[in-house]
Amino acid sequence: MNKVMFFAHLRDAVGEEEVIVEAAGKTVAQLKVEIVETYGLQKMDTVMTAINEEFAGNKEIIQDGDVIAFIPPVSGG
Repeated sequence: MNKVMFFAHLRDAVGEEEVIVEAAGKTVAQLKVEIVETYGLQKMDTVMTAINEEFAGNKEIIQDGDVIAFIPPVSGG
């Protein structure tokens, strides 16, 4: 099982700070699609992903027990 953490507006949209999912063996891109479909989110193309506190690309394979964080882009001035 994997813990998935959501930050900023994603946390608000999902309604939870974190959820537990079965993501082992999936790519980050596959998990993003699953999250979009499950929670009715818009595309997550610009969302950065971290696995175990290390930034990860969409082709990265998730292992059992990994903690995945989705971090949307931040705007400001």
